[in-house]
Amino acid sequence: MEIPQHFHVAETAGWLVNHRINSALPGYLMISSKTDTNDLSDLSEDALVEFGPLLARAQSALKQQLKAQRVYIGRYGHTPGYPIHFHVIPIYDWVEELFWKDARYRLLENFAEGPGETATDGAELTLFVWREFCERAEPPPFKGPSVSEAIELLRETMRFSAPEA
Repeated sequence: MEIPQHFHVAETAGWLVNHRINSALPGYLMISSKTDTNDLSDLSEDALVEFGPLLARAQSALKQQLKAQRVYIGRYGHTPGYPIHFHVIPIYDWVEELFWKDARYRLLENFAEGPGETATDGAELTLFVWREFCERAEPPPFKGPSVSEAIELLRETMRFSAPEA
C-alpha cells in the first residue's frame, strides 16, 4: 500500500513512519517495514537494529511534543498484502476522559471477573481509539493540534529524512 507523502513522518533505510491515514486522532503512527514480509525473522539485521531506536523516538516524540499521557505500541492484523507494521497509539488525558464519558464502553466491565489492576487497560482504550477515531464517520472532538499539525511537529522532532538512493 502506497502511503501518501503528506502522511510521512520519518524514514530509515528499513522503515517508514507515517500517520495512520484513516485516523482522526492526532499522532496515531504506523511504523512499517520496507521489506515485503509479515515476519520479523525475515528482516535484515540492519532493519532490526534500526527498529528499537525508532520505536523509542516515536514514543518520546509523542510524549514530548503532543503530551501523550501514555503510548501503546502493538502489532495487530493479519491481512495479506501488508508488510509487518506496528501501531503507535498516543493516549491523551482527553481521550481517556471521552472513554469514561461514553456509556457504551461501560459494557466492557461485564467481561472482567473481579476488579482489574487499573480502572481501564490498554486493550479497552485501543478499542475506543479504533472505533471512535478511525472508524466513525464523525469522530469525537479532539484537543490540541490537528492531524496535519501533529505530523509537522513529529517530523521536526523525529528529523524526517528520505532514504539515500
